[in-house]
Amino acid sequence: MQVGMIGLGRMGMNMARRLLRGRHRVVAYNRTPEKVKEIVKEGATGAYTIEELVQKLKPPRVLWIMLPAGKPVDDTIKKLMILLARGDIIVEGGNSYYKDDIRHAMELKHEGIDYVDAGVSGGIWGLKAGYCLMLGGEKNAYTKLVPLLKTLAPRDGYLYCGTAGAGHFVKMVHNGIEYGMMSAYGEGFEILNASPYAGGLEYSKVAHLWNQGSVIRSWLLELAEDAFRRDGTLSGLEAYVEDSGEGRWTVQQAVESAVPAPVITASLYQRFRSRDTESFSDRLLAALRDEFGGHGVKARKKAPKKKRK
Repeated sequence: MQVGMIGLGRMGMNMARRLLRGRHRVVAYNRTPEKVKEIVKEGATGAYTIEELVQKLKPPRVLWIMLPAGKPVDDTIKKLMILLARGDIIVEGGNSYYKDDIRHAMELKHEGIDYVDAGVSGGIWGLKAGYCLMLGGEKNAYTKLVPLLKTLAPRDGYLYCGTAGAGHFVKMVHNGIEYGMMSAYGEGFEILNASPYAGGLEYSKVAHLWNQGSVIRSWLLELAEDAFRRDGTLSGLEAYVEDSGEGRWTVQQAVESAVPAPVITASLYQRFRSRDTESFSDRLLAALRDEFGGHGVKARKKAPKKKRK
């Protein structure tokens, strides 16, 4: 199957690679041409403008967007709306707010263009392990994408969630849960670190132990083990944790739906607090975000050396 990939960042580049390995025809575009040249060497067809990308795809076209949510996605969809034809499909695979998906779907429907929102989880490990995909939009458009989804996802790793916005809504809640899980691990290791036994514990070994059949085993805990193995006290990181937006939206949705979500809400506030204080728990959160998604972290600044008198 052919697909146009717009955006070759951490996720988009590896998704393009996985599709190429699945023998799909990938036409790739990125704002900076260096990334396009890189994926062309691996078998993709390069495009250096949106117009060129559309021209190099045969109708009916599938355009998969992997860009930061908000204005970059809005501007790209506006361009595509003019260039595409009836029967074409736009897939928004970033982390857009689900209400924006509903708006995009309505706008494109008037032009006869289908819109599918795709929540994508898997981070920098997706190339090897596959991506968990949550899809929303018209069912017939989703069905046309199945050959691509089978290549991108592991077995049972994709799901049609419902009408426009459903895919990103499910991904939003997924990320809210992720916030809470990460905070629980961070708090647990901070309690260990403040205990009388801290000096005799290797946290990488504790994380490894807990992954051997315990009820709290998880991929996040495996990533914690890797982070602790490289830096036993995470002293090389600042306890500064960004939030990507979905945690806020999950809490906002909980308020709108009158659903109590104390754990997810507290974990969001913890991320806000991390920007003003320094704690072991927050350093673990920062390390985990770096492990699974390659998200930006801040290395601890070295104290300036004192001049000898």
